Amino acid sequence: MSTHTSPPTDHLSALAISSSFSPAVLTYLKSIASGLSSSQFQELQSYLSKNHDDTKPVSKHIPSSDSVNVKHLAEYLASPEGDAMMPLANMDLSYPISNYFINSSHNTYLTGNQLYSDSSTDAYTNVLLRGCRCIEIDVWDGDAKSSPAEAGEKAKEKKHKYFPHSLSPHREKLLSEEKAPVGKGAGGDALSLPTPWQSASTTARAEPRVLHGYTLTKEVSFREVCVAIREAAFVTSDLPVIVSLEVHAGKEQQEIMVEIIEQTWKGMLVKPPATECQQLPNPGELRGKILIKVKYVAPERATKKVATKAGTPAMRRKDSSSSSSESDNQGSLDAKQEKKSSIIEPLSALGVYTRSYHFKDLSSSEASVPCHVFSLSEKKFMDVHESHGPSLFSHNRNYLMRAFPAGTRVTSSNLDPAVFWRKGVQIVALNWQKFDAGMMLNEGMFAGSGGWILKPREYRGQRQGQQASVSDESQGDAIAHKTLSLSVDILAAQDLPLPIGDDKPQGFQPYVKCELHIEKPEERTGAAIEGGGRSKDGEHKFKSKSSRGTQPDFGGEKVEFANVPGVVETLSFLSFALTLSISKIVPADQLLNFRFKIQDDEFGKDDLAAWACIRLDRLRDGYRFVRLLDANGDRSRGILLVKITKLLS
Repeated sequence: MSTHTSPPTDHLSALAISSSFSPAVLTYLKSIASGLSSSQFQELQSYLSKNHDDTKPVSKHIPSSDSVNVKHLAEYLASPEGDAMMPLANMDLSYPISNYFINSSHNTYLTGNQLYSDSSTDAYTNVLLRGCRCIEIDVWDGDAKSSPAEAGEKAKEKKHKYFPHSLSPHREKLLSEEKAPVGKGAGGDALSLPTPWQSASTTARAEPRVLHGYTLTKEVSFREVCVAIREAAFVTSDLPVIVSLEVHAGKEQQEIMVEIIEQTWKGMLVKPPATECQQLPNPGELRGKILIKVKYVAPERATKKVATKAGTPAMRRKDSSSSSSESDNQGSLDAKQEKKSSIIEPLSALGVYTRSYHFKDLSSSEASVPCHVFSLSEKKFMDVHESHGPSLFSHNRNYLMRAFPAGTRVTSSNLDPAVFWRKGVQIVALNWQKFDAGMMLNEGMFAGSGGWILKPREYRGQRQGQQASVSDESQGDAIAHKTLSLSVDILAAQDLPLPIGDDKPQGFQPYVKCELHIEKPEERTGAAIEGGGRSKDGEHKFKSKSSRGTQPDFGGEKVEFANVPGVVETLSFLSFALTLSISKIVPADQLLNFRFKIQDDEFGKDDLAAWACIRLDRLRDGYRFVRLLDANGDRSRGILLVKITKLLS
């Protein structure tokens, strides 16, 4: 059996913590040490007995019930065993890849919003080093290299290249570029696989570029992106990486894409099976490999296709003096051509186990092709959920599906990934450019993993060698649901990072906000889901009273979520983010996630300082340190001391 060992959980050393406790944390530790319950004492003894120095008497390290001190307790709480988040167990990697949730990014190349931010290779390096295993590249025709004089003219031209007509996804573009020469065969016919296009003004060929089309976003070289992926893909995990290609380039540029991919990722690409794929491989077989998701074109069809204006860059522009009606007509024509854009066979062939097919419906012939991938926008996904909910869940047990944020999310906000995971979607692509509730839940799902998480047993399809089957069983019927009672005593925090842009800890007034992100009954029944899967605060919230400074005492306020039915631990989350209120009982009837956030209580919108998100099946009972991330999603020295009581029945 192939397994994956989780990376060790990052934790502060006992020495670092115990030597610099804040007064509030130290006070609570002294009180806890003097009043441990029998089970808590046995847990502490067990830890110390496994980690004591063999060169010294055991009695020096293993205290009796009346000799526990702050040092013993600090050593335990500072260790992985004292972390509120349980490390992942070794994961079984022997199932087909459709049986895993995959850490995924949308429009990976962007560094900010979807309209005018930069594209950068650093964005790929960042997400891959953070554990992302599915990245996206939008590829367009590139400009040929220019002389200094030509570069100056092109710079003037680019100032008027796009027109931000509105914030809607239907953005117009000014058209002003001349046609490029089309490759011809001996008989004058356009070749299906022409030679790479050369600029008329220079011998340097144009190479594909990466950007968000029809916007003011800056571009980056496709070749540079591929190099960045090669350098970072397997630094933190050897589990496979899926590269999702959105191809808007013409045929010549696609040929160059194939050349660059095969050169840059040599030895990393998945080799096609000897016979037609009948079942997806498992991730253990694909360690260190890159899978390419690209539109599938049958080889026999590809050879018959004629290169349609292959030398013309995909983003042709008419002269800026054109009338608005002409521009509108040309824009409609370009949109139709783009929609029908053909993929050359050598590029399509790179999609070995991840072939992208246009989604028609779940009963189409493509829906039973073993290696197909359907990509659905969040709105389209919700439409399918309402019309074919059980079939959607059943499909995703055995076949890959990708969901991505709506084009209207121009600020790079995110959908609620948990809604889509609970429908079995493996690839829920998020905008990593913005750390919002969606990205926090993503951290809760994949923290400490190699970017792949085995689905709950009831969400899985057939093992390798077994025939895939389709049923009408919904997610509500497939898995047992439990009733949860959860309470959290919020004691104190230490070394809190300040909100972005804040450098004055004296005026910092943090509070803790706890949230349960839960499954609504509509998710299980196929009814319309309120908000349509949009990312938002949890349905059940608690806000502590504000404290002061970066070493705050929260006074042991208690939040209780009582008798919550319909809970599936592996698809539920608890979040922390330091927030303001009184202790209260909150009844609920849904499936959940829990988030913690630490924010600054001030006039106007409160600023996020630190947070944590923990999947419910990984949430430990007892006194624990919650390790906090800062507002950028980076690990900080911040800790939150809590007491957790969790009961499932």
